[in-house]
Amino acid sequence: MTESESVDVEIVGEDVGVDPADLSDDDLIRELHSLHRTRLDTLRHGSDPALANHLRRTAELETEYLARHPGREVDPHRLRDGAEVE
Repeated sequence: MTESESVDVEIVGEDVGVDPADLSDDDLIRELHSLHRTRLDTLRHGSDPALANHLRRTAELETEYLARHPGREVDPHRLRDGAEVE
């Protein structure tokens, strides 16, 4: 690469978006819906850094959701045969 060439670098691991702990319940759900809606496109067509950011943000938001709802209702119809609701 010569000095005149440049490389576009996407930063992975930087804080992008609002801290999930600061989101209202409605905003947290809205953010989760948005990420899940764009998941397949990001997986299939996003750059490696975009996918890494998507994975990181999804983990952050889902972790916050589970922290807020540790006893969330589990639909017994969504369980595999033989599985039990804890």
